[in-house]
Amino acid sequence: MTVAIRPFRPDEAALYREIRLEGLRMHPEAFGSAFEQEQARPLDFFRERLETNVIFAGFLGEEPLGTAGFMVQAGVKRAHKGMLWGMYVRPAARGTGLARLLVETVLAHARERVELIELSVVAENRVAYRLYASLGFEPYGLERRALKIDGRYWDEALMVKMPP
Repeated sequence: MTVAIRPFRPDEAALYREIRLEGLRMHPEAFGSAFEQEQARPLDFFRERLETNVIFAGFLGEEPLGTAGFMVQAGVKRAHKGMLWGMYVRPAARGTGLARLLVETVLAHARERVELIELSVVAENRVAYRLYASLGFEPYGLERRALKIDGRYWDEALMVKMPP
């Protein structure tokens, strides 16, 4: 499988919306956003997100198989930090190395823009945690009860990658 990694363009907002909603629906514990909230948003919301963030996708032809977002934190005192967010790989592409390629692409993009990059991952998601650790992310905390979904709490591991 030959996958091309590149940022979504604003004119691909419908494609981004589709894969984003799929991830939110299938794995609500993996995202701070809720499917119901984002499903109700107009397409312009997703187009604007693509204009204000860099959201990489792994494309097989015209079909996005995975996404990973990057943003520089807001404010003068926080602008040295970036955030990896919105990581999702469709089931058919899991185990192919696409997740690693997406994170590596975000890291390469971030290298010239920020001094460190942070992320949060559900503590129970050992596969994702191991991936991030293998790419140099180190844990710096645990946010207990970070998310609450249908009465169940989910802890999030907080991780950071500092410059080498």
